[in-house]
Amino acid sequence: MNPDIRNIVILTGAGISAESGLATFRGPDGLWEGHRVEDVCTPEALSRDPLLVHRFYDERRAKLTEVVPNPAHEALAMLDHAWPGDLLIVTQNVDDLHERAGARRLIHMHGELRSALCAACGKAMPWEKALPSGSICDGCGKAALRPDIVFFGEMPYQMDAIDTALRRADMFVSIGTSGAVYPAAGFVQTAAHVGARTLELNLDPSAGSIYFEETRLGAASLLVPEMVRDLLA
Repeated sequence: MNPDIRNIVILTGAGISAESGLATFRGPDGLWEGHRVEDVCTPEALSRDPLLVHRFYDERRAKLTEVVPNPAHEALAMLDHAWPGDLLIVTQNVDDLHERAGARRLIHMHGELRSALCAACGKAMPWEKALPSGSICDGCGKAALRPDIVFFGEMPYQMDAIDTALRRADMFVSIGTSGAVYPAAGFVQTAAHVGARTLELNLDPSAGSIYFEETRLGAASLLVPEMVRDLLA
């Protein structure tokens, strides 16, 4: 272990789950699984066409039963278990592949597919099956359950905890993200400001590559295990 690196923050994006068979957030045509983001990932879309929005996330939730964690998820879980210092994995992904690989020091900043959120009382609850529009919250009894997904225009989860970890970090790693969606795109600048080493692992250079000390290009399933071996050596 490098004695100068004690506290690590790792940001993961759609690229880490793509090798498990999950679609990245936006394809080359700008669509997510055939839909405009404005039609399935905004509060206005939920209000305008709740049946479409609920069906869209039901399909994504069902897809999770067909995929498994890949070597990149497994390597980060191993690092989580073995790393003696502080470590935080912040994922933009709404799948549960990090958890299924065994990671525990984890924040889903954009929500989770296998969770339902009550728009009335704010309670979140585990949810495995379909979530029809009009589902009842078992906390307040109101028909206000929605996918526990941070829509565009809403505040990502646990930003204070993420910011605290970034400001204490000795190393920040970004894996499989576009570097174009804020606030996550600004994490590298926060970490660099406090002197953290910054490393990007991606298939192609991201929109934020210029802010990283080092960028390694290739498949996450190859680059992430290699990085973890180096850290734990």
